[in-house]
Amino acid sequence: MPPCPFHALVDAFAGSRPATPNAEPPADELAFLDEAHLASQAATRRAEIGRALAAGRPAPLTSAELTWAGKIAWRNHARCIGRLHWRSLQVRDHRELADPADLAASLREHLALAQGDGTVRSYLTVFAPEDPSAGAAPRIWNAQLCGYAGYRRADGSVLGDPANEAFTRLAINLGWRPPAEPSAFDLLPWVISGRDGKPALFPLPAGFVREVPLRHPQFPWFENLGLRWYAVPVVSDMLLHAAGTRFPAAPFNGWYMGTEIGARNLADPHRYNLLPLIAERMGLDRRRSRDLWLDRALIELNAAVLHSYEADGVKLTDHHTASEDFMRFLGRERDAGREVSARWDWIVPPISAAATRVFHTPMREFVTTPDFRRQPPPPGRDG
Repeated sequence: MPPCPFHALVDAFAGSRPATPNAEPPADELAFLDEAHLASQAATRRAEIGRALAAGRPAPLTSAELTWAGKIAWRNHARCIGRLHWRSLQVRDHRELADPADLAASLREHLALAQGDGTVRSYLTVFAPEDPSAGAAPRIWNAQLCGYAGYRRADGSVLGDPANEAFTRLAINLGWRPPAEPSAFDLLPWVISGRDGKPALFPLPAGFVREVPLRHPQFPWFENLGLRWYAVPVVSDMLLHAAGTRFPAAPFNGWYMGTEIGARNLADPHRYNLLPLIAERMGLDRRRSRDLWLDRALIELNAAVLHSYEADGVKLTDHHTASEDFMRFLGRERDAGREVSARWDWIVPPISAAATRVFHTPMREFVTTPDFRRQPPPPGRDG
């Protein structure tokens, strides 16, 4: 492995390959069963599941096996810095559900459990798998269960989140009615499809999603900007790949790292692009980038996120703590004899990178199983 993390990143890109079903040998697909059973039981279950896969059926996992698969998928996921806590994942086995209304009811339970009283608990809910004999697998069309609308204005600008502009148009075409006075933080409805592949719309109950209004510990004017973000990031557009089987609807959540909100969602030029506004309110001179006005605004925006979540009792970690947790995770995995797949540009925080140990740690990304994987959007999702 090269000593330079950047070179390790290039190697990771060169060595990775698109996720496809059954890309790994059967032995690798079912190796996780050794952690779920005693050796004799694992051998029996490998044989049983192998016969089902050979016949073209989904793996007949028990709920306990599915729980292990979900936990190990989190442990394996190359883009997650928070894997130290993989054992805490709660897995909800809802494979019997394929009707959109049933999925929507289950998702409301998932989000309520994850939000809790602000402690934010990690959950994975697994719905019906791909099964050629049963029709299309259910899908959740939202990228996350919580997200803010993006409205294209006549001048080409976007009110709200530009990342959701296409999805907002889709929701409106399906019958969603935005507020009479749209804002930059209007929560989107859910779009879910069942076995027939047809999207169904499910607006969220008012006040159901916990949100955190953002304010700053030193700048009273900050609260008047009216910024906020939701408490729990529930990823809903990735599939769970486990035991040679794809589960396209498998929403999962951890908790936020502050920079995900303050250095990306609210700061990226192609998202909310708030750094010029923050800098203006701070009275910074924006004529020269070398005066670091972007950096100063970025730090204060992130300080506001950390302060607000803590003040409201909503769990969120800072990037320094998360980086140290990841280093502890690497140590534990090394002691267990397991190599860690990690994507350097996702693990290293987007601010103060060189002040964290992960910045100086070479990483290599490789295909693992079980894992959470990207998948093509449902037909018509972005069209």
